[in-house]
Amino acid sequence: QVQLVESGGGLAQPGGSLRLSCVASGFTFEYYALAWFRQAPGREREAVSCIGNNAGPTYYADSVKGRFTISRDNSKNTVYLQMNGLKPEDTAVYYCAADRVKYSYGAATLNSATWSSINYEAWGQGTQVTVAS
Repeated sequence: QVQLVESGGGLAQPGGSLRLSCVASGFTFEYYALAWFRQAPGREREAVSCIGNNAGPTYYADSVKGRFTISRDNSKNTVYLQMNGLKPEDTAVYYCAADRVKYSYGAATLNSATWSSINYEAWGQGTQVTVAS
């Protein structure tokens, strides 16, 4: 049974930091790309960041580039999202997602053009992040 469980959300002040974690089970973690998405009330779901299988590569939405860092620990089946310089507009429910990396003619189909729009096969339940003073 594929399962993704997020944690680490909460309330932070503008300019503050939070670190989200997502623990995976039920699949071979190292074969999968892991991503973070977010959805604020009344808004569409937004892709935030993605890390490819093994150690990378990494991708970021322009809105979080330079402030957020995605990483993974394959020994712990965990993906992290370090969020620094938080802004009120970062307030949202953050979701972890996973998808097995696929290859076409030897190249991964996950790349800078596709990471935000592929049909991720597994999703977590979400964790609330609120940025307010």
